Parts: sequence; structure tokens; C-alpha cells
Amino acid sequence: MKAYVYGPDGATISDVAQPKPKGTQVLVRVRACALNRADTGMRKGHAHGAAGGVGTVLGMEWAGEVAELGPDAKGVKVGDRIMGSGGAAFAEYTLADHGRLFHAPSNMNFEEAATLPVALATMHNAVVTVGGVQAGQTVLIQGASSGVGLMAMQIARLKGAKLVIGSSTDATRRGRLKEYGADLAVDSSDPKWVDDVLKATNGEGVDLIVDQVSGKVANQNLAAAKVKGRIVNVGRLGGTHADFNFDLHAARRIDYVGVTFRTRTIEEVREIFAEVRKDIWSAVEARKLQLPIDKVFAFDDIDKAFEHMEANKHLGKIVVTV
Repeated sequence: MKAYVYGPDGATISDVAQPKPKGTQVLVRVRACALNRADTGMRKGHAHGAAGGVGTVLGMEWAGEVAELGPDAKGVKVGDRIMGSGGAAFAEYTLADHGRLFHAPSNMNFEEAATLPVALATMHNAVVTVGGVQAGQTVLIQGASSGVGLMAMQIARLKGAKLVIGSSTDATRRGRLKEYGADLAVDSSDPKWVDDVLKATNGEGVDLIVDQVSGKVANQNLAAAKVKGRIVNVGRLGGTHADFNFDLHAARRIDYVGVTFRTRTIEEVREIFAEVRKDIWSAVEARKLQLPIDKVFAFDDIDKAFEHMEANKHLGKIVVTV
């Protein structure tokens, strides 16, 4: 089968053996896959958790059809239209644990379905399960113009947040955040953004910050959070190391929690997917939670898809059809 594989000379489309499902695994005939920021690093040979390196089939998000079931797989049958996340997505066939997938709604095509699994699982966990958002609260999403950021704002709005603020350093994308749930859009590269947040919250700060940037905005987040507020750190686009004002953190009594899929067990991931199905799946089926597709590429043009992502001018998801 064809797959996009990282090799000694970089990532290329190669012929590899079709995998065979074992245990609770499902073999998926991939029809579309979506790019994520982590894929750009793995394409350059960087590890993502335990995954990466020479011989790795890249990709982590897909939609397609069940082709074969492992002996212990449950909840799906051959022919079902599904979408999910996991390694080796950029291929004609991939394997997925039966608890790490969703049934694709009948009102979505494969390209649309492929945009959702990572964003839904990541941001339902960050905003709802860990962030504990409640109706009437105020929320700031750092890095809001990314696919997962756009989903975070929509989930916050769905759960009844009274004020949703999104940040983006790109003026064009910042201007579109209101289409996806933001009441206010701020530029996190402008030091005045904290003042804008405090003004919008009558000087109190926000109840919840979901931070995909970290780095240089870490102390600004502390200043923008309400006393006894919560900061959920889901990314490091602004760098992995930075100065941290421990006194301000303590003074504002902020809960600061880090989350990532890289160190979660399969049991923990299954629970996250189950919570999405239980809590917000009806909104997915009603298309109240969806992401824009910026551009679709054919599988043979997957390098061009990555070039488009690395140009960093897109809003929404970049999709590759297989």
C-alpha cells in the first residue's frame, strides 16, 4: 500500500506492507486525512512522544471505512464509516483502537469528518473535563485560529460561556475568530492584550485560559486570569521554556494544569473519546461543532500540503484525500 513515510532522506510516499489488526484494533481504509502541527515536526524527524524516527508512517487523524476487525474489536462492523486518531494516518490503510474512533455522521463527507477527531478529543478534554467550564463563565483560548483553537471556542460557547476571547497574532485570522465563537479577538504579540482582557471582564480576568502558546505569554496569562482561575496548558507554540512568575501564580491562586495525549494510556484515551460521545456528540451530528477546510490536496501532493501548512497563512484544516 502507499504511505507517507519518514526515511533517512526525509518523508516520501513509499510502498509498505498493509497492516493486520490484532486484539482491539480496527483496520481502516483511509479516505481522507488531516494535517496537524505535530506532523510538521515528525516530517522533519522529530519525535512526538514515543512516535517518530526513520520508518515511521506519518499522520495522526483520518476518516474512512472499516475494512477488517481484530478478534477483540467491538462497537463497529466492516463497512462502517468512521473517523479517528492515532499513528500512521497518512496511508491507504491504518490501524486504530476500537475506543479511539467515532462513527462519521451521515451528513458529513470524509474530508469534513477527517478534520474533527483530534480537535474534539483534545479540546473537550481541555475545556470541559480538565478546564471545568461552566455556563456563565469567561474563557480565553490562546492560539485560537488553529483548528483545535477554533474548536475550543465553539465548545466553550456550546457549554454556555458568557464571554469567549480568542488570540491570534495574524490580523487576517484574528478578524475571522468571531465566526467561530469569539466575542473578542486579541493579538497575543501585543503586550496590551492583557489590558484588553481585563477591560472586557471588568478588571476581574477570565475564569479559564486554554493555552496552546505558553512560552512568552505564560506570565501574561497569570495576569489575565481571575483569582482562583484555571489555566490548562495544551501546547508550546511559543517555546518550551520561559520565565515564570511564581509569586503571581500563588497570589492569584491559579490552578495550572498541563495536558497532552503523548503520555496517556490507551485506557485514558478511550475515556476521553467516550466523554465526547456522551457529552457533545449530538452537537457534532447537528453540525454545531465543525471546522473550516482551508484546502484539500491529493495524496500524491502531500508535500505541497505540508508546504501550505508551513507557510502559516491558512485558517482551519488542511486535508489530504487518499
